[in-house]
Amino acid sequence: MSNKKMKTACSYAFIILLAAVHALGYNLFIIPNNFAPAGINGIATMIQYKCGFSIGYMSILVNIPLCVFSFFTTDREFAVKTLVFSLAYSGVYLLLQYIDRNFDTAKFKYVAEDNTILAVILGGLIGGFVYGGCFKMNASTGGTDIISKYVSKIKPELNFFWITFAFNAIVAVVSIFVYTDAAGNYSYEPACLCLLYCFMSSFLGNSLIKGGKSAYKFLIITSHAAEIDKEIVETLKHSATKIVGTGVYSNTEKDVIICVINKHQIVDFQNILNKYDDTFAFVETVNETIGNFKRVK
Repeated sequence: MSNKKMKTACSYAFIILLAAVHALGYNLFIIPNNFAPAGINGIATMIQYKCGFSIGYMSILVNIPLCVFSFFTTDREFAVKTLVFSLAYSGVYLLLQYIDRNFDTAKFKYVAEDNTILAVILGGLIGGFVYGGCFKMNASTGGTDIISKYVSKIKPELNFFWITFAFNAIVAVVSIFVYTDAAGNYSYEPACLCLLYCFMSSFLGNSLIKGGKSAYKFLIITSHAAEIDKEIVETLKHSATKIVGTGVYSNTEKDVIICVINKHQIVDFQNILNKYDDTFAFVETVNETIGNFKRVK
Protein backbone atom coordinates (compact mmCIF):
# COMPACT_ATOMS: atom_id res chain seq x y z
CA MET A 1 0.00 0.00 0.00
CA SER A 2 1.37 3.41 -0.98
CA ASN A 3 1.96 6.15 1.59
CA LYS A 4 -0.89 8.20 0.14
CA LYS A 5 -3.36 5.33 0.44
CA MET A 6 -2.14 4.55 3.95
CA LYS A 7 -2.58 8.19 4.97
CA THR A 8 -6.10 8.24 3.51
CA ALA A 9 -7.03 5.00 5.30
CA CYS A 10 -5.70 6.35 8.60
CA SER A 11 -7.68 9.58 8.22
CA TYR A 12 -10.93 7.65 7.66
CA ALA A 13 -10.15 5.37 10.60
CA PHE A 14 -9.56 8.42 12.81
CA ILE A 15 -12.86 9.96 11.65
CA ILE A 16 -14.70 6.76 12.58
CA LEU A 17 -12.98 6.79 15.99
CA LEU A 18 -14.06 10.42 16.53
CA ALA A 19 -17.64 9.47 15.60
CA ALA A 20 -17.60 6.68 18.19
CA VAL A 21 -16.26 9.05 20.86
CA HIS A 22 -18.93 11.62 19.97
CA ALA A 23 -21.73 9.07 20.22
CA LEU A 24 -20.36 7.82 23.55
CA GLY A 25 -20.20 11.38 24.90
CA TYR A 26 -23.84 11.93 23.97
CA ASN A 27 -24.89 8.68 25.56
CA LEU A 28 -23.00 9.19 28.82
CA PHE A 29 -23.28 12.92 29.50
CA ILE A 30 -25.88 14.68 27.34
CA ILE A 31 -28.92 12.44 27.01
CA PRO A 32 -29.12 11.55 30.75
CA ASN A 33 -29.16 15.25 31.69
CA ASN A 34 -31.92 16.48 29.38
CA PHE A 35 -30.41 19.35 27.44
CA ALA A 36 -29.99 19.90 23.72
CA PRO A 37 -26.30 20.28 22.86
CA ALA A 38 -25.93 21.82 19.42
CA GLY A 39 -27.13 22.07 15.84
CA ILE A 40 -29.02 19.32 14.06
CA ASN A 41 -28.06 16.85 16.77
CA GLY A 42 -29.54 19.25 19.30
CA ILE A 43 -32.81 19.27 17.39
CA ALA A 44 -32.64 15.48 17.11
CA THR A 45 -32.04 15.29 20.88
CA MET A 46 -35.20 17.31 21.53
CA ILE A 47 -37.20 15.14 19.12
CA GLN A 48 -35.96 12.01 20.86
CA TYR A 49 -36.86 13.55 24.23
CA LYS A 50 -40.40 14.40 23.11
CA CYS A 51 -41.23 11.64 20.64
CA GLY A 52 -38.74 8.83 21.24
CA PHE A 53 -37.44 8.93 17.65
CA SER A 54 -33.75 8.02 17.88
CA ILE A 55 -30.99 10.56 17.27
CA GLY A 56 -29.23 7.85 15.27
CA TYR A 57 -31.99 7.66 12.66
CA MET A 58 -32.51 11.43 12.59
CA SER A 59 -28.80 11.98 11.94
CA ILE A 60 -28.92 9.69 8.90
CA LEU A 61 -32.09 11.29 7.51
CA VAL A 62 -30.73 14.82 7.80
CA ASN A 63 -27.05 14.36 6.97
CA ILE A 64 -27.31 12.28 3.80
CA PRO A 65 -29.03 15.06 1.79
CA LEU A 66 -26.78 17.70 3.37
CA CYS A 67 -23.69 15.71 2.39
CA VAL A 68 -24.99 15.39 -1.17
CA PHE A 69 -25.50 19.18 -1.21
CA SER A 70 -21.96 19.70 0.10
CA PHE A 71 -20.54 17.26 -2.46
CA PHE A 72 -21.74 19.45 -5.32
CA THR A 73 -21.33 22.92 -3.77
CA THR A 74 -18.49 22.91 -1.26
CA ASP A 75 -15.85 20.17 -1.20
CA ARG A 76 -16.18 16.58 -2.36
CA GLU A 77 -13.63 15.14 0.06
CA PHE A 78 -15.22 17.08 2.92
CA ALA A 79 -18.67 15.75 1.96
CA VAL A 80 -17.55 12.12 1.75
CA LYS A 81 -15.67 12.23 5.05
CA THR A 82 -18.58 13.96 6.76
CA LEU A 83 -20.91 11.25 5.46
CA VAL A 84 -18.57 8.58 6.86
CA PHE A 85 -18.60 10.37 10.24
CA SER A 86 -22.41 10.65 10.22
CA LEU A 87 -22.96 7.00 9.36
CA ALA A 88 -20.41 5.85 11.95
CA TYR A 89 -21.91 8.15 14.59
CA SER A 90 -25.43 6.91 13.90
CA GLY A 91 -24.33 3.28 13.91
CA VAL A 92 -22.47 3.59 17.23
CA TYR A 93 -25.29 5.57 18.83
CA LEU A 94 -27.90 3.00 17.79
CA LEU A 95 -25.63 0.23 19.10
CA LEU A 96 -25.36 2.03 22.45
CA GLN A 97 -29.15 2.38 22.60
CA TYR A 98 -29.48 -1.36 21.97
CA ILE A 99 -27.01 -2.07 24.78
CA ASP A 100 -28.95 0.30 27.10
CA ARG A 101 -32.19 -1.56 26.42
CA ASN A 102 -30.75 -5.00 27.04
CA PHE A 103 -28.19 -4.45 29.79
CA ASP A 104 -27.94 -2.46 33.01
CA THR A 105 -25.75 0.47 31.92
CA ALA A 106 -27.16 3.17 34.23
CA LYS A 107 -24.15 3.03 36.53
CA PHE A 108 -21.88 4.12 33.66
CA LYS A 109 -23.85 7.29 32.87
CA TYR A 110 -23.31 10.63 34.55
CA VAL A 111 -26.70 11.81 35.83
CA ALA A 112 -26.32 15.22 37.43
CA GLU A 113 -28.47 16.07 40.41
CA ASP A 114 -27.35 19.51 41.53
CA ASN A 115 -24.33 19.94 39.24
CA THR A 116 -25.55 19.81 35.64
CA ILE A 117 -22.77 22.16 34.57
CA LEU A 118 -20.23 19.37 35.05
CA ALA A 119 -22.09 17.27 32.48
CA VAL A 120 -22.04 20.24 30.09
CA ILE A 121 -18.32 20.75 30.64
CA LEU A 122 -17.52 17.09 30.01
CA GLY A 123 -19.80 16.96 26.98
CA GLY A 124 -18.39 20.23 25.64
CA LEU A 125 -14.81 19.04 26.01
CA ILE A 126 -15.59 15.87 24.09
CA GLY A 127 -17.54 17.82 21.47
CA GLY A 128 -14.74 20.37 20.99
CA PHE A 129 -12.15 17.62 20.64
CA VAL A 130 -14.31 15.86 18.06
CA TYR A 131 -15.08 19.05 16.09
CA GLY A 132 -11.44 20.10 16.00
CA GLY A 133 -10.26 16.61 15.08
CA CYS A 134 -12.79 16.35 12.28
CA PHE A 135 -11.80 19.63 10.69
CA LYS A 136 -8.14 18.74 10.86
CA MET A 137 -9.13 15.75 8.71
CA ASN A 138 -11.23 17.97 6.37
CA ALA A 139 -14.46 16.50 7.72
CA SER A 140 -17.22 17.60 10.09
CA THR A 141 -19.85 16.23 12.45
CA GLY A 142 -22.57 17.00 9.91
CA GLY A 143 -25.72 19.08 10.29
CA THR A 144 -25.08 22.78 10.84
CA ASP A 145 -21.35 22.16 10.33
CA ILE A 146 -22.08 21.51 6.65
CA ILE A 147 -24.18 24.67 6.37
CA SER A 148 -21.48 26.69 8.16
CA LYS A 149 -18.82 25.30 5.82
CA TYR A 150 -20.86 26.47 2.85
CA VAL A 151 -21.42 29.92 4.38
CA SER A 152 -17.71 30.29 5.20
CA LYS A 153 -16.91 29.36 1.59
CA ILE A 154 -19.05 32.12 0.10
CA LYS A 155 -18.14 34.49 2.98
CA PRO A 156 -14.51 33.56 3.79
CA GLU A 157 -14.08 36.47 6.18
CA LEU A 158 -16.48 34.77 8.60
CA ASN A 159 -15.10 32.29 11.15
CA PHE A 160 -16.59 28.81 10.73
CA PHE A 161 -16.92 28.00 14.43
CA TRP A 162 -18.70 31.23 15.28
CA ILE A 163 -21.11 30.77 12.36
CA THR A 164 -21.91 27.39 13.86
CA PHE A 165 -22.31 28.99 17.28
CA ALA A 166 -24.90 31.41 15.82
CA PHE A 167 -26.93 28.51 14.40
CA ASN A 168 -26.70 26.70 17.71
CA ALA A 169 -28.05 29.72 19.58
CA ILE A 170 -31.33 29.12 17.73
CA VAL A 171 -31.41 25.58 19.11
CA ALA A 172 -30.89 27.02 22.59
CA VAL A 173 -33.95 29.26 22.24
CA VAL A 174 -36.10 26.37 21.01
CA SER A 175 -34.99 24.19 23.92
CA ILE A 176 -36.70 26.59 26.34
CA PHE A 177 -40.05 25.35 25.06
CA VAL A 178 -39.11 21.66 24.98
CA TYR A 179 -37.56 20.90 28.36
CA THR A 180 -40.35 21.95 30.71
CA ASP A 181 -40.59 21.11 34.39
CA ALA A 182 -43.11 18.72 35.98
CA ALA A 183 -45.75 21.46 36.09
CA GLY A 184 -45.28 22.26 32.40
CA ASN A 185 -43.49 25.55 33.04
CA TYR A 186 -40.81 26.74 30.65
CA SER A 187 -37.24 26.66 31.91
CA TYR A 188 -34.27 28.76 30.86
CA GLU A 189 -31.76 26.30 32.29
CA PRO A 190 -31.63 24.01 29.20
CA ALA A 191 -31.03 27.05 26.97
CA CYS A 192 -28.19 28.26 29.18
CA LEU A 193 -26.66 24.77 29.25
CA CYS A 194 -26.94 24.56 25.46
CA LEU A 195 -25.17 27.90 24.98
CA LEU A 196 -22.45 26.92 27.45
CA TYR A 197 -21.93 23.62 25.62
CA CYS A 198 -21.81 25.39 22.25
CA PHE A 199 -19.33 27.98 23.47
CA MET A 200 -17.03 25.39 25.03
CA SER A 201 -17.07 23.06 22.04
CA SER A 202 -16.64 25.95 19.55
CA PHE A 203 -13.80 27.50 21.54
CA LEU A 204 -11.96 24.21 22.03
CA GLY A 205 -12.52 23.11 18.43
CA ASN A 206 -11.23 26.43 17.11
CA SER A 207 -8.23 26.24 19.45
CA LEU A 208 -7.36 22.71 18.35
CA ILE A 209 -7.31 23.77 14.71
CA LYS A 210 -5.43 27.06 15.07
CA GLY A 211 -3.90 27.08 18.53
CA GLY A 212 -1.25 24.47 17.91
CA LYS A 213 0.08 26.34 14.89
CA SER A 214 -0.40 29.88 16.13
CA ALA A 215 2.42 32.35 16.64
CA TYR A 216 3.13 36.06 16.97
CA LYS A 217 4.23 38.39 14.17
CA PHE A 218 6.30 41.45 15.04
CA LEU A 219 6.74 44.40 12.73
CA ILE A 220 9.60 46.56 14.03
CA ILE A 221 10.66 50.01 12.83
CA THR A 222 14.11 50.80 14.15
CA SER A 223 17.49 52.43 13.70
CA HIS A 224 19.17 49.39 15.29
CA ALA A 225 18.28 46.71 12.76
CA ALA A 226 21.69 45.01 12.76
CA GLU A 227 21.73 44.55 16.54
CA ILE A 228 18.13 43.32 16.68
CA ASP A 229 18.68 40.96 13.74
CA LYS A 230 21.63 39.41 15.54
CA GLU A 231 19.64 38.83 18.74
CA ILE A 232 16.72 37.33 16.83
CA VAL A 233 19.03 34.76 15.27
CA GLU A 234 21.22 34.04 18.30
CA THR A 235 18.71 34.29 21.14
CA LEU A 236 15.37 33.35 19.61
CA LYS A 237 16.76 30.98 16.94
CA HIS A 238 14.60 32.54 14.25
CA SER A 239 15.25 34.51 11.12
CA ALA A 240 13.52 37.68 9.92
CA THR A 241 12.81 39.76 6.84
CA LYS A 242 14.24 43.28 6.59
CA ILE A 243 12.99 46.01 4.29
CA VAL A 244 13.58 49.74 4.07
CA GLY A 245 10.73 52.13 4.84
CA THR A 246 10.34 55.89 4.73
CA GLY A 247 8.58 57.83 7.47
CA VAL A 248 5.74 59.98 6.12
CA TYR A 249 6.20 62.74 8.71
CA SER A 250 10.00 62.73 9.05
CA ASN A 251 10.75 61.72 5.45
CA THR A 252 13.69 59.67 6.73
CA GLU A 253 14.54 56.09 5.91
CA LYS A 254 14.43 53.38 8.59
CA ASP A 255 14.74 49.63 8.58
CA VAL A 256 11.56 47.58 9.00
CA ILE A 257 11.98 44.07 10.42
CA ILE A 258 9.26 41.45 10.08
CA CYS A 259 9.62 38.43 12.34
CA VAL A 260 7.36 35.53 13.36
CA ILE A 261 8.12 33.86 16.69
CA ASN A 262 6.67 31.14 18.89
CA LYS A 263 4.06 32.26 21.39
CA HIS A 264 6.15 31.46 24.44
CA GLN A 265 8.98 33.69 23.16
CA ILE A 266 7.05 36.95 23.28
CA VAL A 267 8.53 38.10 26.62
CA ASP A 268 12.07 37.39 25.42
CA PHE A 269 11.40 39.36 22.25
CA GLN A 270 9.97 42.29 24.20
CA ASN A 271 13.08 42.32 26.38
CA ILE A 272 15.25 42.51 23.27
CA LEU A 273 13.30 45.44 21.85
CA ASN A 274 13.35 47.32 25.17
CA LYS A 275 17.14 47.56 24.93
CA TYR A 276 17.05 49.88 21.93
CA ASP A 277 15.84 53.47 21.78
CA ASP A 278 14.18 54.85 18.69
CA THR A 279 12.44 51.51 18.12
CA PHE A 280 8.73 51.07 17.49
CA ALA A 281 6.98 47.72 17.13
CA PHE A 282 3.55 46.19 17.02
CA VAL A 283 2.52 42.58 17.35
CA GLU A 284 -0.22 40.54 15.71
CA THR A 285 -1.52 37.05 16.43
CA VAL A 286 -0.87 34.60 13.61
CA ASN A 287 -3.58 31.95 13.60
CA GLU A 288 -1.58 29.45 11.58
CA THR A 289 1.90 29.07 10.14
CA ILE A 290 2.54 27.08 6.98
CA GLY A 291 5.85 25.95 5.56
CA ASN A 292 9.34 26.70 6.84
CA PHE A 293 8.68 27.90 10.39
CA LYS A 294 10.77 26.48 13.21
CA ARG A 295 9.07 25.71 16.51
CA VAL A 296 11.59 26.50 19.20
CA LYS A 297 10.94 24.82 22.55
